[in-house]
Amino acid sequence: MPQSERYEKAIAQFDAYNSKDPHHEEFNGVRYPKELLYAQRMSERLDLFAPESPEYLKLAARCQHVGRWEIPRASYPMDRKGYLQWRNTLKFHHAKIADQILTNCQYEPEVIDKVKFLVLKKELNRNADTQILEDVICLVFVQYYLDEFAAKHEGEKIVDILRKTMKKMSPKAIDEVGKISVSEKIGSLIHQAASG
Repeated sequence: MPQSERYEKAIAQFDAYNSKDPHHEEFNGVRYPKELLYAQRMSERLDLFAPESPEYLKLAARCQHVGRWEIPRASYPMDRKGYLQWRNTLKFHHAKIADQILTNCQYEPEVIDKVKFLVLKKELNRNADTQILEDVICLVFVQYYLDEFAAKHEGEKIVDILRKTMKKMSPKAIDEVGKISVSEKIGSLIHQAASG
């Protein structure tokens, strides 16, 4: 199968899988399956942030949350430990689905291993590709999800989360945050986090 053809097939299969998400989000007057919209936003942001990214990184960005709804947050204790267990289980769930789809699309084992390595967030802060993926995740969060998240929590908690987020980001990505159009409230919270 030609390289571009299998890539398009893999993206289509990731999107088809995420289209089964029973949770929906409205954006610009259109209702989308939540994880399908998230995956598309990840690809768009990666293209803006690191347009020369290799194919395996583009695949990892697209499948980073594939099948996320299949393991609900409520299936783990609602504390910090439970949250971390849930997130860890999810990473392996995403990697397993990615493996199945990429194998079906005739990708070589070494390419599949690179995608899984990234989805599992291995060597964060040490591996350049993992860092780019983490940067894109953080940028997508700020652009599309921070406002809704901030509406549910106290300002101090948001500032603390933003500080932890920024510690995971590269200087280039932190600079990119300043170019994202946000509300005055969110802008103030980001400024507090950056100042601390």
